Amino acid sequence: MKGRPPPLQPPPPPQLWQLAREFLSVFRYGRRAMSLVWQTRPTLAVALGLLTLFSGVLPAGVAWVGARLVDAVVSASASHGSATPALHWVAWEGALIVLMALCTRSLAFTNALLRQQLGHRVNVLILEKALQLDLEHFEDSEFYDRLIRARREASTRPLSLVLRSFGLLQNVVSLISFAVLLLQYSVWAVLLLLLAGLPGFIAETKFSGDAFRLFRWRSAEKRMQDYLESVLARDDHAKEVKLFGLGPRLLGRYKDIFVRLYDEDRRLALRRDSWGFALGLLATATLYAAYAWVVLAAVRGQISVGQMTMYLLLFRQGQVAVTASLGAVSGLYEDNLYLSTLYDYLETPLRPQTGHATTGSRPGDGIRFEQVSFSYPGATEPALEAVMLHLKPGGSLALVGANGSGKTTLIKLLTRLYEPTGGRVLLDGTDLADWDPQRLRERIAVIFQDYARYQMPVGENIGAGDEPYFDDAQRWQEAAAKGRAEEFIGQLPDGYHTQLGKWFLNGRELSGGQWQKIALSRAFMRTRADILVLDEPTAAMDAQAEAEVFEHFRKLAQGRMTILISHRFSTVRMADQIAVLERGRLIELGSHEALMSTGGQYAQLFALQARGYR
Repeated sequence: MKGRPPPLQPPPPPQLWQLAREFLSVFRYGRRAMSLVWQTRPTLAVALGLLTLFSGVLPAGVAWVGARLVDAVVSASASHGSATPALHWVAWEGALIVLMALCTRSLAFTNALLRQQLGHRVNVLILEKALQLDLEHFEDSEFYDRLIRARREASTRPLSLVLRSFGLLQNVVSLISFAVLLLQYSVWAVLLLLLAGLPGFIAETKFSGDAFRLFRWRSAEKRMQDYLESVLARDDHAKEVKLFGLGPRLLGRYKDIFVRLYDEDRRLALRRDSWGFALGLLATATLYAAYAWVVLAAVRGQISVGQMTMYLLLFRQGQVAVTASLGAVSGLYEDNLYLSTLYDYLETPLRPQTGHATTGSRPGDGIRFEQVSFSYPGATEPALEAVMLHLKPGGSLALVGANGSGKTTLIKLLTRLYEPTGGRVLLDGTDLADWDPQRLRERIAVIFQDYARYQMPVGENIGAGDEPYFDDAQRWQEAAAKGRAEEFIGQLPDGYHTQLGKWFLNGRELSGGQWQKIALSRAFMRTRADILVLDEPTAAMDAQAEAEVFEHFRKLAQGRMTILISHRFSTVRMADQIAVLERGRLIELGSHEALMSTGGQYAQLFALQARGYR
């Protein structure tokens, strides 16, 4: 489409020596996957192992009994003897077939249970890691690609690797038992059986690596496709998409991405299947050459008819086992490649949490920003530069400035969602880096401008503000009263148990102002907090409603430190101090009266906004 950058070209295929080194290196994840299975459910792992061994031995037993059966029939027919020996062998073969069917069903049952258990465990590991990560990870596009890859494929790969491993074990056991029987005929028969599957294995391994490299290359494209799908199908985008007529354009872009990805898949599938067919013909020719060899030996009287039947069956089943074994090794290689994405994600380094302080060295000193600077990763300009601020207990501070001036960044540093790249932030005389993170966040109640609208009941939306009291209905009501949400909650059909949002059955959607009152109530859930931060949470309210809310808020915040971000100067003027930020620098600081008297930027902005209300 016009205006879009050209798509990235997929990486060139590696050299043969690189492929070999890569092939050997990725198997380091196999042991970890096995350990993961054992930790998930040891009893299922043991059952899987035993059933695999039985399933590997039984086919050879069936072939051996089949040979005895044919020879018994031929002997009885030639001598007009009793059929009892042949019937005994029929009974034995029937018992083995029943046992094989039981093992097959038991394996399927075990695999089904293990698939659910292991899939759940891996997804929990992914989500637990997400809880440990810092905000900067979620604002990094490369990390998001890593997360998408882990969630899209790697969550199913550990089980696939384990099942392939046990499948390989089963086929190896079968091959060993086949080889023992084939050695009675010729050692060349065993070698012929093994070598026939090698070409297909090499080709499959090569194309598995190509598929994985293609998978990694297009992670960003897939993420964009997922995003476009959510924009076209989510309720929170539907109004603008319809109003602005964006649907056809975004759908066209979605289709363009699919076409690019499909072309790559088609080319890879064509190469893979073409080589697979050609090499499959070679394996088939080898199999029938072995058939001819055995048939000629039977015709010449070198082996019995029963032995011929057994050897033909062994060659057929043996080739299947060889192909399955080599395919399993190729599959293990592929699974290990995808598992590398899971462990790349799980091993994402975390910011060390070294702080243990629960009280400051100077209690009552409040909050200090000392020459604080900060730059977002990859940014060319700092978001904050040498900011100096001091907020004492019981005081209030308003942050004023254009969008992008650094107001919200200051709050992110105060809550330790980010660490300063220069200077330090102190609470009661102690650097935030030295505070225990849990204790620090217990002291801070924050409502950001992009607060969450949880698709959960009203009470839980409010209770989210203080997790230990998440289900405390009494605290919900107290917080809702402080946040001015109590009145409209009482009018909802199920009160505090009314489902909010439209994602689930009987969900109710609130107005923007009502959602903001829910968010304010959420802040008041945290009664232990002595730092209250409001980052434009009332933007959807009219000026009078916002003024009433903040007047009410100021009364409730007596004795606490309050930080307010708002573009409405009628609200800002309530603060004890007003800090004016411009492109990350603090350019003015003082009370409303002091800043108005200086005639600086704050005074100009205030006068400009005041004229709009005349």
